[in-house]
Amino acid sequence: MKLATYGGAFGTDLGAVLGDRLVPLTRLDPALPRDMTALIARWDALKSRVADLVATARETLPLAALSLRQPILRPGKILALGKNYAAHARETGAEVPDRQIWFCKQPTAANGPYDPVDIPRVSDQVDYEAELVVVIGRRGRHIAPEAALGHVFGYCCGNDVSVRDWQKMTPQWMLGKSFDTHAPFGPWITTADEVPDPQALAIACRVNGETRQSSTTSNMIFPVADQIALLSQAMTLEPGDIVFTGTPEGVAMGMTPPKWLKAGDRVEVEIAGLGALDNTMRPEP
Repeated sequence: MKLATYGGAFGTDLGAVLGDRLVPLTRLDPALPRDMTALIARWDALKSRVADLVATARETLPLAALSLRQPILRPGKILALGKNYAAHARETGAEVPDRQIWFCKQPTAANGPYDPVDIPRVSDQVDYEAELVVVIGRRGRHIAPEAALGHVFGYCCGNDVSVRDWQKMTPQWMLGKSFDTHAPFGPWITTADEVPDPQALAIACRVNGETRQSSTTSNMIFPVADQIALLSQAMTLEPGDIVFTGTPEGVAMGMTPPKWLKAGDRVEVEIAGLGALDNTMRPEP
């Protein structure tokens, strides 16, 4: 199932995507949660009800006419793994890591799949990073690797937009990774039952139609299960937390000279079976 958040200034609703149409779940059944995190937290109890609504939908809406938001409007945690593809580590001049390198993006960075992304006033060194995003579905701590995928609700596309000069200001990357609008993800959540192997997905990024990144999640150094297991040793993972799992080679920083993003650039991130982001860069308002 593909679950989306849509709406505008007067509130949001949840829907299920069927091809180029959307089943308006919370309009058909107002008793359902209108917040994706709440739906995820109650998914075991509600999934059959949602499946029945989709199977018997008496109303669908054209997807193209809707304003899709990021599936989770304000994630509790946005956790991100650095240098998780060997070729990407090398293109940045770094050694291939032998342990996971984690940082966080702040919740205010969360952004929609088709919304503009800001070129900040304080920097022109803005980069893209196509990433598989994991959505946590079950609360857990000290999760064994073999049980980790059972805590995943679903998957979507993400762009870990990075302000490289700010990222390098300190050894910790949080500031350069947390600018407002710099974590677009979506366009919907594909539930885990539709993704048999998260380590077998083609991933790509295009800038103004030019393919900059093209790889597969099989090239991750640390697979999704190992990521969840390690994170859960330090913190409780909760429904609606999201995990950016690393980017392959082809980022602007690795080019000579770097091809930084500028206002008007169109950045598309696509992952096989999960849809695509399509964000245009703009000057910070």
